[in-house]
Amino acid sequence: MRRRTAFEKEPPPPNEVRVIGTRIRPFTFGLFGALGVLVALLIGSIVGQLATVLVYVGIALFLSLGLDPVVSFLERRLPRPAAVTIVVVGVLLAFAGIITAIVPVIVEQVTNLIDDGPQMVDDVLASDWYQTLAAQFGDSFEDAAAGVLSFVQDPANLTSIGGGIVAVGAGIAGGVTGVTIVLILTLYFMASLRGMKRLAARFVPAYQRDRFSELLEDISGAVGRYVIGQASLALINGVLTLIVMSIIGAPLPALLALIAFVGSLIPLVGTLSASIINALVCLFVSPVTALIAFGYYLVYMQIEAYVLSPRIMSKAVAVPGAIVVIAAVAGGALGGVLGALVAIPVAASIIIIVQKVLFPAQDAKTQPPAGA
Repeated sequence: MRRRTAFEKEPPPPNEVRVIGTRIRPFTFGLFGALGVLVALLIGSIVGQLATVLVYVGIALFLSLGLDPVVSFLERRLPRPAAVTIVVVGVLLAFAGIITAIVPVIVEQVTNLIDDGPQMVDDVLASDWYQTLAAQFGDSFEDAAAGVLSFVQDPANLTSIGGGIVAVGAGIAGGVTGVTIVLILTLYFMASLRGMKRLAARFVPAYQRDRFSELLEDISGAVGRYVIGQASLALINGVLTLIVMSIIGAPLPALLALIAFVGSLIPLVGTLSASIINALVCLFVSPVTALIAFGYYLVYMQIEAYVLSPRIMSKAVAVPGAIVVIAAVAGGALGGVLGALVAIPVAASIIIIVQKVLFPAQDAKTQPPAGA
């Protein structure tokens, strides 16, 4: 057997593990591994508890990127503090105007709907189309209608409905609080967005900061253009819905316009879902009104898909149609409505990174690696 020289190290015992030149016994290694798992679980629990706050921060950052192109446009003619001030004042005035104009109208219309509810039920029972359906389907249809009426007229059910209304009111109050928090964060992020970008660049090595900053500007510009484009489509749908619903005598036209506006913010399925809801609400007036509303939305969706959306969104994000569908579906499956909202700009950002980072890196590899 060959004897070890004085310069050769003694091999570690069989019950020890060598990690980066240090001997760690199996018990110590397992203990540190268990502590790592506990720390990961603790971090996951903290993130879960802060999920609402993180959502607020994400939405505010998303909206601030959407307002940044407006600030940049004004900055060409004014100093940046003046441009930021104008946008902040404009956002606050728009928010106050929406609250002042829509909320009282919605409250008044909902109150009128509750007051006129019994008379609307009587009108539906006395209408020709109800009598036709009752004559066509017989006792089953009348039994179903009677069951609905008995449910509404039962005081116990009204009590449960009242509790649900209280819960909805609490949800609305929480939603208003969330909107206020998001608004404040959006204004703060918008005012300090340039400094946040410089801070993010400090985490990158100095020789890569210029390229990173350029890539960050491209991504933020794509997100901002998408937000503006989607908000423009939603505003058009909301205004046209308010006009059309008021003309045809639909109930709660302001609320229907708000539903159309919020629905249009959701890619792919938002406009269709809001259109179906609004058309069904019009059934409270008459089937003719519902058919007119449904026909209007059919025409509008064609105009939006083939005229408005290509003209507005083609300047916002250059994302292939198939990727738009995949991104929206995947975002909706992972994050619900918020996931669907941010899916398309995230897809556009990934495309920018692939085109400006991955493709140039691959194109630079003109020779196989040594030893290949």
